Amino acid sequence: MLRESRFEFDRPQAGLEIELNLVDERGEPAMRNAEVLAAIAQPDWATELGQFNVEINVAPQGLDGDGALRLEESVRARLNHAEERARSEGGHLVLIGILPTLRQEDTHEGTLSANPRYKLLNEQIFAARGEDLHLLIEGTERLDTYADSITPEAACTSVQLHLQVSPEAFAAHWNAAQAIAGPQVAVAANSPYLFGKELHRETRIALFEQATDTRPTELKSQGVRPRVWFGERWITSVFDLFEENVRYFPALLPLCSDEDPREELAAGRIPSLDELTLHNGTIYRWNRPVYAVVDDAPHLRVENRVLPAGPTCLDVTANAAFYYGLMRMLPNAERPVWSQMSFAAAEENLSSAARHGLDARLYWPGLGEVPAAELILRRLLPMAAEGLAQWGVDGAVADRLLGVIEGRCLLGRTGATWQVEAVEAVGGDRREALRRMTLEYIERMHSNEPAHTWNI
Repeated sequence: MLRESRFEFDRPQAGLEIELNLVDERGEPAMRNAEVLAAIAQPDWATELGQFNVEINVAPQGLDGDGALRLEESVRARLNHAEERARSEGGHLVLIGILPTLRQEDTHEGTLSANPRYKLLNEQIFAARGEDLHLLIEGTERLDTYADSITPEAACTSVQLHLQVSPEAFAAHWNAAQAIAGPQVAVAANSPYLFGKELHRETRIALFEQATDTRPTELKSQGVRPRVWFGERWITSVFDLFEENVRYFPALLPLCSDEDPREELAAGRIPSLDELTLHNGTIYRWNRPVYAVVDDAPHLRVENRVLPAGPTCLDVTANAAFYYGLMRMLPNAERPVWSQMSFAAAEENLSSAARHGLDARLYWPGLGEVPAAELILRRLLPMAAEGLAQWGVDGAVADRLLGVIEGRCLLGRTGATWQVEAVEAVGGDRREALRRMTLEYIERMHSNEPAHTWNI
C-alpha cells in the first residue's frame, strides 16, 4: 500500500485525545468510570486503564482561521458537560498528569477497568516478565517499590496530539516530533508527585516507561528493547517503524481478524490491518505511527504522546498550538534539524526535560546546550509562530496561545512548579497537603486561567 500510494491525504488535520482522572468531593481517587461514562452517555468518551480514568476523543479538524479557538471552546464545553454529569455519580474530572492523591494501594488488579482487553494485557505483560514490576524513580525524593499488575500505568494521564500526514512526508514529521519531544515536556511538565513522593517535574515519563515493561532483569541486561520506547534512530519511511515492531516486539494480545489483507487489496478494497494496528497499540512509542481507515480511505498519522493532561483547557490548547506550529516548519526545513543532531541527543533532551522541566539544559543545533526556557524563547517560539501563520491561524488566536508558552518560560512556572509550591505552602502532613492542593488545583482548572498565572 505504501509503495502504490494508496493513502488519502487532503490537508493536515489536528485531533486530540485527552485522558482525565476521577476524584470524589475530598479530591481522592474515585473508582467510578463505568458509572460516570454511563451518565455522560456520549460516544466520544471511553474508559481508560484504571477505574479512576476516562478519556475523550476530539475529532480531527483544521486549525486555520479561528480553528484553534474553536478547538479549545469545544473541549471546554464537553468537559463542562461531562463534569456536570459526573457530579451526579459523586465524581469530578481532573486534567492533570498524575493525580497527586493517588496511593499505591489504589493501583492493583481490582481497580483495572472492566474492559476484558485490559485484563488480558495485564496477564500477558506479567507472563512475559515472569516477575513483579519494580518501580524505581530517583528524583527530588526516591520511590522504590514493587507492583503485581500494570495498574500503576493508569496513573499516567496524557494528551495525545494527532497529525495526519502523507506516506511521503511521514518520516520527516516523525523525526521532527522526536527532535522537539524534550522542549515539549520541559514547558508542559505537570506531574511532580507519585504515591505521595515528589520525584521529577514530569514523573509520567519514567513511570510509563517502567509500568509497561515486559522485560525481566535478565533481558534488560541483554539489551532487549523496552515496549515504551523513544526509538534508536532517525527514520526514512513509516515502514521502518512497523518493521521494527515486528522485529523487536512479540505480539502481546493473541487476537486475530478474519480479514485477509491481500484478498482485500486484490478485490480493490482497503484492508483494516487489524493485527498490525493491535500490535502497534501495545508498543508505546513516544511518537507512534498510526494507520486507520476513515470513510473507506486509509490514513497515516503521527500520534504525539509525550504531553501530560492539564492544567487547563487553555494550557492544553497552547501546548497543541506550540507543537502544531513547530510541525509545520521543522519537517519542511531545507536543512532538517535531525541532520544536525544525533538521535541520542534528542533522547537525552527528553530525559532531562522530564526530570527538570524548564530548569533542564537541552541541546539544539547552532545553540549547543542551553536552558530549556532560552531554547524555547529564542529559537522555537518564533518558529512555532511562523508555522501557525502558515497553517492560516488567525494572528490574535496564535498570539494568545503562544503567549501562554512564553509566559511559562519567562516566569519559569509550569503546572508542576505550581503544584510543588502549593504543597510546600500548605506544609504539615504531606498527604493532607496533597489533598488540599488537589482541591485548589481543580478550582483553578475550572477558571481556565493559564497555570503560570496561578498564585500561591
